[in-house]
Order: sequence, then C-alpha cells, then structure tokens
Amino acid sequence: MTSTVLLSENLSIGYKHKNESKTIIESCTINLEAGQLVALIGANGIGKSTLLKTLTGIIPPLKGEIVLQGKPLKNYNPNLLAQELSIVLTEHLPPSNLTVYEIVALGRQPYTNWLGTLTNEDKEKIDHAIALTGIGNFIDKKHYEISDGQLQKALITRALAQDTAIIILDEPTTHLDLLHKVSLIKLLKKLTQETNKTILYSTHDIDLAIQLCDEMIVLTPNKLVKDQPCNLIEQNVFNELFQNEAITFDKTIGKFKIV
Repeated sequence: MTSTVLLSENLSIGYKHKNESKTIIESCTINLEAGQLVALIGANGIGKSTLLKTLTGIIPPLKGEIVLQGKPLKNYNPNLLAQELSIVLTEHLPPSNLTVYEIVALGRQPYTNWLGTLTNEDKEKIDHAIALTGIGNFIDKKHYEISDGQLQKALITRALAQDTAIIILDEPTTHLDLLHKVSLIKLLKKLTQETNKTILYSTHDIDLAIQLCDEMIVLTPNKLVKDQPCNLIEQNVFNELFQNEAITFDKTIGKFKIV
C-alpha cells in the first residue's frame, strides 16, 4: 500500500517580476508517493528548476497549494521543513577543510542543539546512511580530495542522514560520465526500495530515467504529465519534448534517435 508524501492540486508555478507574474505551468497536479524514484525531465529553460524551487518552498506558487506529509508546505517553519524534506544541489561546496564524514554529519543540523552537538542517535543515523550508500572507504578524506561522483554520493548520504520523507535532487548526474551516471541512479533506486523514501530528481538523461525510474514528470511547452515510463511511451509524450524534427522518440525501442 502506497502513501502520499507530497501533493499539489491546481498548482500554477512561475515567478513575479515587479508587479507582473510570469506563469510557466498552470493548474497542474503532482502526487509523489513513498518509496518511488521519480525523474523530472524537460527541455532547457522549460521550468524544471522553478518547479523544484516551488515544491521545496524556496519560491511560493502563483496559485494552488502544496501539501507535504498531510500539512500545507507554507505552514512549516524552516527547521521543521528540514526534518521532512532535504535538497541536494549540484553546486560546488564553498572552500573548507571539511571531511566527507563532517559533510554527512551536517545532515543532522535540523535535530541538534545550537552547539551542533551530535547525540548517539545522530551518530547512528549518520553511520546508517554511510552504510546505505557504501561510502565508508573515503569518509575520512577532505571533500576536495574526492571525485565528482564520490562527492555526489556524499551529498546524497548527507540527505539520508537528515532522515526526511522526501529527497529532491537538482541534476545530480550533470558532471558524471556514463558509468557513474548509471551507478548513481541505480543507487537512488536502491535507496527508495530500502528506505521507502521518495526521491525526485531533475535530469537530462532521459533514456536512463526511462529504464530505472518508477514514474517520470515530463514538462512540455503546453503541459505537465506524470506517469510510469511505459505509459508515457505509449501516449507519445516524449515526442512533445523537443520542438525539432531532427530528434524523434522511437517507441519501439524506447529511445530518442536523430533523424
């Protein structure tokens, strides 16, 4: 039996500039369930980042409401929100001497006292997260001594240590080669199965998402569609992604091809 973690109905997203509103998506419904890996895809500039920022409370919706764990998102204070929702960004870390373990431990900030003192429970959560992602062999290294792929795993481990119902990632595979992209998405899939957490991530690796994700959110110039990859293929949704005759989606093989 699945349970809804995040729900939006009649949601319009966009941004306000001076006294004008720019609507990107209008009247959409999104339902994210526990234990699912969901990919968000769409062409550059279509509004993926704006949608993620709206779902995480960084920017308010133009219309409609987002409900997280049965409670309106707008009713959460920052600390309580950080106990239910964690975010992994692609930005490089600021200069510091933090070790990988210390980066992961930062995930416990919403629960620690103002001194940041780790309790035994905090340490157990950190150790459990490290075991889940298998990064124990480089937790003592400085963050600048590890590869991009290892850093992404460390940031995902930090989000796991934060112990939220949902983890949202903004293009986690951007700087990775194909092998590490596959490895990372397979890890995310494994984590949803083993922890029952919801993981939503934006990506340009559409073929990989089709193969590994439970559901996908597809943004096109005209609409937002969320469904299982096989249903999206059957409905010819992927053909609406790119307004270019040189790229088509071949539903017989489930991949894009260049004409």
